[in-house]
Amino acid sequence: MKAVIYEKYGPPEVLHLVEVDKPSPNDDEVLIKVYASTVHTGDTILRSLNVPGPLWQQLMARIFMGFGKPKNPILGMELAGEIEAVGKDVNTYKVGDQVFASTLWSDLGAYAEYKCLPEGLPVLAHKPTTLTYEEAAALPSGGLTALRCMRKGKIQSGQTVLIYGASGNAGTYAVQLAKVFGAVVTGVCSTTNIEMVRSLGADTVIDYTQEDFTQRGETYDVIFDAVGKLPTSRGKKALKKSGIYLSIRKDSGDISDEFQAEDLLFLKDLAEAGKLKAAIDRRYPLEQIVEAHRYVDKGHKKGNVVITIVTNN
Repeated sequence: MKAVIYEKYGPPEVLHLVEVDKPSPNDDEVLIKVYASTVHTGDTILRSLNVPGPLWQQLMARIFMGFGKPKNPILGMELAGEIEAVGKDVNTYKVGDQVFASTLWSDLGAYAEYKCLPEGLPVLAHKPTTLTYEEAAALPSGGLTALRCMRKGKIQSGQTVLIYGASGNAGTYAVQLAKVFGAVVTGVCSTTNIEMVRSLGADTVIDYTQEDFTQRGETYDVIFDAVGKLPTSRGKKALKKSGIYLSIRKDSGDISDEFQAEDLLFLKDLAEAGKLKAAIDRRYPLEQIVEAHRYVDKGHKKGNVVITIVTNN
């Protein structure tokens, strides 16, 4: 099967498309024919091992990924596809089922034509019927991260929530989830992304290139820095005294944390109800994975960058 591998940390050019052996499922696993995956900031950080944050986070990343070189040569944190085979002990899924998943707790590996995952993996579920494979592939990582942070915000109906970096991967989902929880949402983004953020449900959109939201004289019940670029001291200037300040870098958990099965199913239900959608910026075939990583490295993507592995789906 085709797969993209990397044998050392570095720039996008360390990624190479090669032929590798097709995996076979263990008794408790399903074999997924991967139709789509994604590239987001997490993938580029693991590829380069340029981990932001404190030393302990960098150490955890090296333990997880490998000190001198990658333990697992195939990246890719999320996927959507069709089950091609099942192990003899699998009961939840059958051949032909359409599924989507995060692979973060199963050695990554979504940049390939096939991937085996355990039946009991909490972040594996039947694909939302209303989403394409590309849209479904873009949902697990950003959606689950945003969900964790929005729940930490303890949002109540009618509260005011500001999302800084509302046009990014987690930010686009945070805007929608905050609306689901009944908040009045303000999104902060650049000029080119205003209409997209508004289309996701934001009640107010602030162009950070033209205006500093901390100088508007307005305060918020919850402020969420969805890109980890807002100095905390500055962001808190617009926070109510009883408000909650969240940052994706400290409130989204770390690579050792796992989500519950109910979390992915919650997102699935919202997607099927039309209350949650994936914002897709660009699509690349697997053969153009280097170009996709170069684009994400620039730091200006809107929502999600999708990798198409099987076409005409």
